[in-house]
Amino acid sequence: MTLPAAILFGSIGTLAETSEMQREAFNRAFALAGLSWRWNRSLYQALLKTTGGANRIEAFALSRGQVVDARSIHVAKTAIYHQLLAEKPLDLRAGVAETILWARDNGIRLGLVSTTGRGNIERLLVALAPACTRDMFDIVTDGSQVNAPKPDPEAYHLALDKLRLDPGDAVAIEDSAASLSASVDAGIATVAFPGENVYGDDFALATAITPVLSPDVILDAVYGQARQTAFG
Repeated sequence: MTLPAAILFGSIGTLAETSEMQREAFNRAFALAGLSWRWNRSLYQALLKTTGGANRIEAFALSRGQVVDARSIHVAKTAIYHQLLAEKPLDLRAGVAETILWARDNGIRLGLVSTTGRGNIERLLVALAPACTRDMFDIVTDGSQVNAPKPDPEAYHLALDKLRLDPGDAVAIEDSAASLSASVDAGIATVAFPGENVYGDDFALATAITPVLSPDVILDAVYGQARQTAFG
């Protein structure tokens, strides 16, 4: 049986569910900035179509005819998010631990191909230790290493280049449609592993889609067997 040479987790959200924690951080940052904004879950789900936290804040302000210092607010949001990561228990998403163990047992290299800030990645991996640590990954990318964030495929090209692999040698895992388009544009078979606030995204480009990660789903992607799993 042919196994992939590498499994590339495409964002921190493919490892652990942090979306609601991030929404809380946004709302706390708005309060600190003296804004009356409060993003409820349905609004936040719609706003996630805009990639990048600062871009999201700026776009929302413009939609309300307001001018704000989006980058300053986002810096405060990030600090609050890091505090929440340190304070709240965090688990790996369903099937991630088993998939990582299977990969390591079978000599499959692992990557975390993200374009978020390095601090977000470091704090997340600290929060997930010892179940998931930096030394489990052969490559980790962050926003400082690329010129364009996802959905641009640059981060995937970088990861493949550093691992000395062709796109067909790897399988990517992504949790949102925007990020998934980056891996697909890089020519990599991709498993859609939707996050809790993006179930409404269009994952038609995915090779496989699942709410629970597993070696079987990875192999579905290797062999191009699109498996659509119904969400309960």
